[in-house]
Amino acid sequence: MKTITGALRTRAGVIAATVLAVVLLLAVIGPLLAPYDPLKNSTEILQPPSAAHWFGTDYLGRDVLSRVLAGAPRSVFTAFEAVGIGLVIGVAPGITSVYLGRVYEWITLRVMDGLIALPFLIFAIAVAALLGNAVHQAMIAVGILLAPSFYRITRAAALNHANAQYVTASQLFGASMWWVLRTHVWSKILPTLVVATANATAGGLLIVSSLTFLGIGVVPPEPTWGGIVASDLSYLTQVPYGPVFPSLFIMATVGALNLLADAIRDTSGDYGRARILRRGASRVRLT
Repeated sequence: MKTITGALRTRAGVIAATVLAVVLLLAVIGPLLAPYDPLKNSTEILQPPSAAHWFGTDYLGRDVLSRVLAGAPRSVFTAFEAVGIGLVIGVAPGITSVYLGRVYEWITLRVMDGLIALPFLIFAIAVAALLGNAVHQAMIAVGILLAPSFYRITRAAALNHANAQYVTASQLFGASMWWVLRTHVWSKILPTLVVATANATAGGLLIVSSLTFLGIGVVPPEPTWGGIVASDLSYLTQVPYGPVFPSLFIMATVGALNLLADAIRDTSGDYGRARILRRGASRVRLT
């Protein structure tokens, strides 16, 4: 918590948090703010932005702003869903692989290596074909493929503290492995995991947008940001600005998540402490 609080005190953290707060608000109440029915066709086909239609209309006369707002929940929350699945599958094995012996370590490493070797797009299409072309099924595939990155990051962070003196002292005093993990190791790797989660969420949003762009995980005419971009590409000669508006929402969200991850990383660990000491030294010199 202290790491996140410190990050939110920086300029980058404030900007990122503001953008993400707006995006989350739109993801919650966006459909309620839509001025028109996002699924209703009209005769106002491919209209430019105007007072009646701020983002213009698409090839079926649907209001683009309404579709962007209505597609916000599915685009944003599905990225969170995929990251959540990746966290569940990757974090626990990553931590316990350091402490549960070589056999368990070897098995988990081989499983994660196998997942890394899977071709992403082919795997997502196969899962969608097996379980049905719906967004939740597609997120299962995305979450499984995000798990190896969480596993490796968590394992690397846990290895840095596995042989620390305070861990060894706790074990000598009779502390169980689970107590050591909960009390010492987890608090040390949490900042790294938060940074990884923010970066993975940004990547997850791009993956979700890419899949919906290809028509995987969504059934038309349900709006998603990636699907809106795909539908507008066929009419670039008539409306060259068509993909701009949903793309800006994707870019702003991904940029804010990466900016927040950088802010958390810069205010945590040795780098953050060194930065604070440099600031303190500069203030002393100035006084």
